[in-house]
Amino acid sequence: MGRIKTNVIKVNAKELVSICPDKFSKDFEKNKSVLKEMDISESMHVRNKIAGYISGLIKRKEF
Repeated sequence: MGRIKTNVIKVNAKELVSICPDKFSKDFEKNKSVLKEMDISESMHVRNKIAGYISGLIKRKEF
């Protein structure tokens, strides 16, 4: 089983994907660089968790 993401991670990820869905993909590394370009002011740890959650959302198409 996977780890449970906090509500902050889920809300931020869904909001970012709804704002600009064409920027994100299934690729974690690409999502990580997109978040860095967007200058998300979270820590690297949180930014990586958001990028991973976005990758999962895109794979499941739940946005």
